[in-house]
Amino acid sequence: MAVSVRDVAALAGVSLGTVSNVLNRPDKVAPATVERVQTAIASLGFVRNDSARQLRAGRSSTVGLIVLDGGNPFFTDVARGAEDAAMAQGLAVLIGNSDESAERERTYVDLFEERRVAGLLVSPAGDDLGRLERLRDQGTAVVLVDRRADDEHFASVSVDDVAGGRIAVEHLAAVGRRRVAFVGGPSGIRQVADRLAGARLAATTAGIDLEVVPTRSLSVLEGRRVGEELQARPAAERPDAVFAANDLLAVGLEQAFIMRGSVAVPEQIAIVGYDGIAFAEAAVVPLTSVRQPAQDLGRRAIELLVAQVEHGQDIDLEHVEFTPELVVRQSTVADR
Repeated sequence: MAVSVRDVAALAGVSLGTVSNVLNRPDKVAPATVERVQTAIASLGFVRNDSARQLRAGRSSTVGLIVLDGGNPFFTDVARGAEDAAMAQGLAVLIGNSDESAERERTYVDLFEERRVAGLLVSPAGDDLGRLERLRDQGTAVVLVDRRADDEHFASVSVDDVAGGRIAVEHLAAVGRRRVAFVGGPSGIRQVADRLAGARLAATTAGIDLEVVPTRSLSVLEGRRVGEELQARPAAERPDAVFAANDLLAVGLEQAFIMRGSVAVPEQIAIVGYDGIAFAEAAVVPLTSVRQPAQDLGRRAIELLVAQVEHGQDIDLEHVEFTPELVVRQSTVADR
């Protein structure tokens, strides 16, 4: 049976309140009494239950993180940055994967609410933030990750995805591509919509055609499926470049083209991805990609969360937005 505070008090011959003071405010207790209680603790092998104490006080040493796609290395890097920053603050991170599902996201929000986490980091699967608003109104700190907040009620850490989509298509136009396909979806994911908006802006400015090819998810398998469909078209009806909404789609597209051997990359179709994951550089034809500072997103999100926990409603909520960077490789410029 676990040793309790009551056992320590009995052995030391003091009250429960005195033991509590020794554990939490030893300066309030006479040195001789502190020594007697500490001797009882050592003799009994007592270990304090910090989790129970924090929960009674309405606090927790854990934060929740809900990522959009646990299979995407980009979110692994976001989580790594968050974990590093959280550990430095004495916090642990519990991670849930919504798998691009609003319903799964709601399940995790409810679970973390039950666990009474100190705060919650979320990369939303859609625009319905009702449960997050309720959690915020109840006093739990919430930070949106990889998504800029639409109002002043949430802090957020994001990347300028409109700018990212724009620089991707500007690059394709600069290397002479005139028929560009944007591959990505579902369109309800804000990041996808913003990247498409930026791509459209650049296409209009450059006077080039932009075809939109929707996908059911942002996975390698979906990239392969679209790649098979594109290469089945007559050569004159195929795009000469593809901007994929993330690197996983781009990797799948490249795999489909290379496995069949009927479409050369980049000679016949150039490919640009998005995120800047390690797999992009390691692809058979290294992928040009719009890089996001994933670990910086996670670290900064924890900093904003801790500030909310410490200052509550008295703090001005920040919206931190990073600028993406184009990394050019052989999938768009063959001689690099």
